Amino acid sequence: MVALYGRDFSRRDLAMHAQLPQLAGVRLMTLADGVERGIRMLEFRTGSGLRFTVLIDRAFDVAECDYKGAAIGWHSAAGFRHPALHEYESEGGLSFLRSFSGLLVTCGLDHTGVPTTDDATQFHYPGRKVVENSIHGRVGFIPGKLVAYGEEWRGDECWLFCEGVVRQAAVFGEDLHLLRRIEARVGDSAFVIRDRVVNHGFYRTPHMLMYHINVGYPVLAEGSRYLAPIVHTPWAAHAATYRAQGVGYRRQGPPAVNFLEQVWEHWMAADADGRVPVALVNDAIGLGLMVETDKTELPCYYQWQSFHAGQYAMGIEPATHHAPGKAFAHERNEMIWLEHDEARSYTVRFQVLDGADAIAAAERRIAAIARQPDDDYPEPTGRWDPLPPR
Repeated sequence: MVALYGRDFSRRDLAMHAQLPQLAGVRLMTLADGVERGIRMLEFRTGSGLRFTVLIDRAFDVAECDYKGAAIGWHSAAGFRHPALHEYESEGGLSFLRSFSGLLVTCGLDHTGVPTTDDATQFHYPGRKVVENSIHGRVGFIPGKLVAYGEEWRGDECWLFCEGVVRQAAVFGEDLHLLRRIEARVGDSAFVIRDRVVNHGFYRTPHMLMYHINVGYPVLAEGSRYLAPIVHTPWAAHAATYRAQGVGYRRQGPPAVNFLEQVWEHWMAADADGRVPVALVNDAIGLGLMVETDKTELPCYYQWQSFHAGQYAMGIEPATHHAPGKAFAHERNEMIWLEHDEARSYTVRFQVLDGADAIAAAERRIAAIARQPDDDYPEPTGRWDPLPPR
């Protein structure tokens, strides 16, 4: 059944009341001005008040997200820049920051983390001895191929969906495909991303992936709470100035001029089904976002606090590897290597928490998995738990 406006509809009953696009649907459009000009975009409306947009030409990432008019996702000053304007290797590998915006920016497919130089001998080309990796990899700014989109009925349930392929490839280099399906049930305040990364090439190729999920105001505000089943905190990028800014991991601070970003890695526990739920909630307005992943697929979790005035965001960031990055993964023999036609699959669920009851239920669920530290400044343990077999 389709749950809308306080009642359940069968497919036939809903059709008697309205044409589906009046209430919910997926619409294809093209942005037409400024740095966004030419980007194809899909707009999803579930009928519950949830609306989000998918940028086909930026790896099928999620740009805007709002619920009943309240923003969930973050917009940066960079805007949703067309990938043709993106210069991957400029600014010492930090050009990512000139295109970085939206609820979701996918990072990978062969590198995440800070800029690095990596060995390229696996590609067997004498002229290419190393690979230059800019921050967080290439995939987030590659145009995708739209395979299908629309509405599909499964009995009396209606699902909105899109499917696409993003190809990151080079001659004498990687040939990795990201196959992405996004779906949301009509009447729900949630959506799911299902990804499959496949090595279509014939070189043994490294694989790393991170979901840079960026929540903005008003879900993020002074006093908003980060809820997570934290076992311990192995690392903090800002450990040398741990308390100097007066912002801990648990309660979020206001925007501030000259704020220095803070990044934490938290090691999470999973529930009996292997799922890890993490949320940011604003009790004052009764609104939050919960992200749910599979511990075996995405064992690592970062928390990014960018409380710069005018760039106010907090990141919920599930990842395949620990925060120190690619060299660290090589040293510990934890790199994922994909042979020809090998693949890895990932599922990420986004759930809007609407009201105090929904927030309380999410908090109880998370606390039942693991009680997070009460201290806003848990001492980093420096302990790197082994990652699941790859």
